[in-house]
Amino acid sequence: MSWNEAVAAVLLVVGALFFLAGTLGVWRFPDAFTRLHAVTKADNLGLGLVVLGLVILGPSWQQAIKLVAVWLLVLTASSTASHLIARSALRGGLQPWSRR
Repeated sequence: MSWNEAVAAVLLVVGALFFLAGTLGVWRFPDAFTRLHAVTKADNLGLGLVVLGLVILGPSWQQAIKLVAVWLLVLTASSTASHLIARSALRGGLQPWSRR
């Protein structure tokens, strides 16, 4: 195994762990706002690490550009969708969780 394959494998595993952390956040956090935070932050970072690992393993720069473009589109779409969901929840009367 070459060094770039080892680095790519580490990035892929760490990215998968961030996906797992985001999933656990959705299950464990108390309200929609904290769940949205878990999904957007952990999954976007996880996807970025997976994309970086795949870029290292990729055969060409064209494939790397496509992977990065998909990642940027997912970043834009997930942040926009999360904002819309949170705004709709606030307008619907859902209050953010607070420790009392």
